[in-house]
Amino acid sequence: MEILKTREALEAYVERNREMGKKIGFAPTMGALHKGHISLYEEAREENDIVISSIFVNPTQFNNPEDLKKYPRTLNKDLEMLADCKIVDAAYVPEIEDLYPNGTLSKEYSFDGLEKAMEGEFRPGHFNGVGTVVEELFRQVKPNNAYFGEKDYQQLAIIKKLVQKTNLPVKIHGVPTMREDNGLAMSSRNKRLTPEERNAAKIIFETLTKVNDWFRIVTIPEIYRRVQEIFEDQPGMVMEYFKIADEETLKETDFFYKDRNYRAFIVVFVGDVRLIDNMHLD
Repeated sequence: MEILKTREALEAYVERNREMGKKIGFAPTMGALHKGHISLYEEAREENDIVISSIFVNPTQFNNPEDLKKYPRTLNKDLEMLADCKIVDAAYVPEIEDLYPNGTLSKEYSFDGLEKAMEGEFRPGHFNGVGTVVEELFRQVKPNNAYFGEKDYQQLAIIKKLVQKTNLPVKIHGVPTMREDNGLAMSSRNKRLTPEERNAAKIIFETLTKVNDWFRIVTIPEIYRRVQEIFEDQPGMVMEYFKIADEETLKETDFFYKDRNYRAFIVVFVGDVRLIDNMHLD
């Protein structure tokens, strides 16, 4: 596996492979890698000749400076994991100047309202930061295909919209959420949980499973009431939000229409760790 530490090294690597007609698959990360990230590269391996990873903790998508400060940084361990999986051909580990040559500022985007729901409401400016770094990475890596986990479903929808709006020639693929044995969605933030918190956090997945069972049988207001009740009884946890929304528009709904697809979204603080999850409703 090649480690590309500068924009120039990346662009030379990409140009060399594109000249040979090789198809490039790409999945950007912020490091603190786990099996969920590896699943992105496994998917990319099936459809591409070259698989590229990037590791960069993007400052512009953190609206909370403390969250940025606490975000786990495990670069050496991450590179070992990528090398050991024997899937990734190159890892791009840029300096901030490689992605933000004119200073650490976000572009302003309109994602047709997708950015205003849920995470956009609770994390102002977050998706401008995501869009800025992903657009720049796409322009540098020039992938044919890019892979993102469905755990961050709203982000996945935003990136699809970004590609559409900017006419970037890359196909976006969503990859199903990888889960720990107790159902907790794999996340870099899980590293900050104590063993007791990690075990208790299984209630998030258990609740989504119950919501799926209640779907189309119980009214939406009743589902919201039951979910609220569940988390009122969880010590050390605070539910920031729970929403049932249309999968395409991400607009919250108060009624199930037969011709639409819906997804339940939830964010819970376990101690001071903010965990997000979602589930397609069958």
